[in-house]
Amino acid sequence: MENKRRVIKLLLIIGSSLFIQACSSVGYYWEKIQGHTELLNKQQPIQVVIDNPLTNPDVKTLLINAQQARNFASKVLLLPDNGSYRNYVDVGRDYVVWTVVATPPYSIQPEEWCFLIVGCLSYRGYFSEQAAKEFAVTLKDKNMDVYVSGAKAYSTLGWFDDPLLSTMLYKSEAYRVGIIFHELAHQKIYVENDTAFNEAFATSVELEGVKAWFNKTENKQKFKQYLVVKKRDKDFKSLLNVARKELKILYESNKPPQQLQIGKEKIFVNLQASYKHYKKKWNNYTGYDKWMAQGLNNAHLALVATYNNWLPAFSRLFENANGDYKIFYNEVKRLTELDKMQREKKLEELMNTDD
Repeated sequence: MENKRRVIKLLLIIGSSLFIQACSSVGYYWEKIQGHTELLNKQQPIQVVIDNPLTNPDVKTLLINAQQARNFASKVLLLPDNGSYRNYVDVGRDYVVWTVVATPPYSIQPEEWCFLIVGCLSYRGYFSEQAAKEFAVTLKDKNMDVYVSGAKAYSTLGWFDDPLLSTMLYKSEAYRVGIIFHELAHQKIYVENDTAFNEAFATSVELEGVKAWFNKTENKQKFKQYLVVKKRDKDFKSLLNVARKELKILYESNKPPQQLQIGKEKIFVNLQASYKHYKKKWNNYTGYDKWMAQGLNNAHLALVATYNNWLPAFSRLFENANGDYKIFYNEVKRLTELDKMQREKKLEELMNTDD
């Protein structure tokens, strides 16, 4: 019932914006409301799904684990104790939403779109893959570099009780519990118009949460496997970030477009060569092959730093709090009270603090 009241409230907000928003923007908001409402109408309490004899035994096992992680998130990690991730929805597809990222042809800076409630973001999300691809075409027609990707989860930032989705039931226990911690962290603390801050904070909570989870369950082997995967993922993102920085330097050189294009193509060729070198270090791990074979452009690299740039600063903040989540969150909230320039200065100071 509460979710329905919130839908009505959101409809009123959007309705009041008709006088100031373009029709395309209103259509975009409507697509969001329809998509989320459809999920809400399908949801069932997790315990009901678990108790249903027709539920697939493997799904039942994953749901029990997710239910335990949800309780752990509130009791141990001090994340919001609300109705989020206590109901379940079988989405019936591999991704719940699709995001569109775009950059100019000779810039690594992503386009931003500003919305009600969440502020400005470096991407646009769609519940319909077709709608995402159609929007991407309009951007390509403007000579933009564009990247469309699927996402397993999303957060309404506490406006609704977000359901646990079938797309979130990763085979890996670490990723399965981690995504719950990550999305709840967005509900705990969120700053409008600062994607880098929000994602680094949520990622830090995810990492520390998974560590605490495996310490509790005393499954050291799974935690070791998780660390290996995270190290490989960190190496891969570092590889992409090198190319991103090279592109940034190139685009700031004020060279003519023809030379910029030549330099751009060379950087992406070198990226592929570097990737082959890294694969040897990873014992020919093929998990990133499909992503690397897409035909990369600026948009693929635009948000590489978003989830990771400030991560060391939050790790330091957690260390300074001696692992006390209450102290940690209070310190993070203090950062949110600063303007963006002051906040980034403080984060830089944290990153540069000697051990």
